[in-house]
Amino acid sequence: MPEGANRKDRHIEICLDEPIEFRSGDGFAALRFDHDALPQVNKDDICLEATLFGKRLSAPLIIGAMTGGTPRAGEINRRLALAAERTGVGFALGSQRPMVEDPGRTPSFAVRAHAPGLRLLLGNIGAVQLNYGVGADEVNALIAAVECDAFNFHLNPLQEAIQPEGNTNFAGLLERLKEVTPLLSVPVLLKEVGAGISETTAAKIATLPVAGVETAGIGGTSWSAIESHRTSDPLQRSIGQRFAQWGVPTPESIVACRRAMPDRIVIASGGMRNGIEAAKALALGADAVAFALPMLKAAERSLDDAVQEIQRVIEELRTVMFLTGCPNVPQLRTRVLRSAADLTSLE
Repeated sequence: MPEGANRKDRHIEICLDEPIEFRSGDGFAALRFDHDALPQVNKDDICLEATLFGKRLSAPLIIGAMTGGTPRAGEINRRLALAAERTGVGFALGSQRPMVEDPGRTPSFAVRAHAPGLRLLLGNIGAVQLNYGVGADEVNALIAAVECDAFNFHLNPLQEAIQPEGNTNFAGLLERLKEVTPLLSVPVLLKEVGAGISETTAAKIATLPVAGVETAGIGGTSWSAIESHRTSDPLQRSIGQRFAQWGVPTPESIVACRRAMPDRIVIASGGMRNGIEAAKALALGADAVAFALPMLKAAERSLDDAVQEIQRVIEELRTVMFLTGCPNVPQLRTRVLRSAADLTSLE
């Protein structure tokens, strides 16, 4: 099996078996909605529908980017895509770099073959690969091969710094993104993978011709921790564990991205675990919310479990909207979040 394939399956095993989540105490748990005991809405009439990249979703939810490139990853992607199709939410592929290295691994990403009714599909590759031989032609080939509606360039400097075979030449990457993005056939997002998009980074991204961002802040899966489990180098392992809590909390990242890009798409991810957190992310300014690890664990069990996990999040989100008197998602964005500690409203 190719080295990259071993890496992909090992990532899955670590995510399922090891303690790689960092549940930040200063994230969503520190925020609360005002409970409205007179909500003035009929729960059955609440509309969760949202439009993203011109695609109508049953709720502003996306199954976040995770995996691909091996038979095991292909089966997980198949289940996740089918679950997304059945529930009417979006689905983001894991890094398609294995397709560049070996086109024979394309079937593990070609989820439309299993779920032709998938409403929204996002492709994905590491932005740093633009400094390692990947250009617009290669990315457009990835887009065409999976028939995705939009494309993620993921930003993962911390993961690459810890990863045994990491690619750490991020020099000039902003300029490469400016060159390549206009040449692509679908809209582009930039996404972090667990350390978040800071105010500094958001300002840089705002200069690019991209449709928006995905925050992926700290608060959930730590790729620094994951890579520390893979390396045999004790120094790298120690550094990976040390930086497992490095980054920007997801709520802070949402606010920073929305301020820097008021008219572009902001997808919130990074430690999203339930519909209450999803509602808070939407209230902070996100257009949609992406869930990864809970969906991976559910899909590993079965397709039905993955469907039920999505349905749980949707019903929790609907319940928050009912208890805050919101007939639709845009109204949720008008609701005030307060500090759970001192009841001070967020600015």
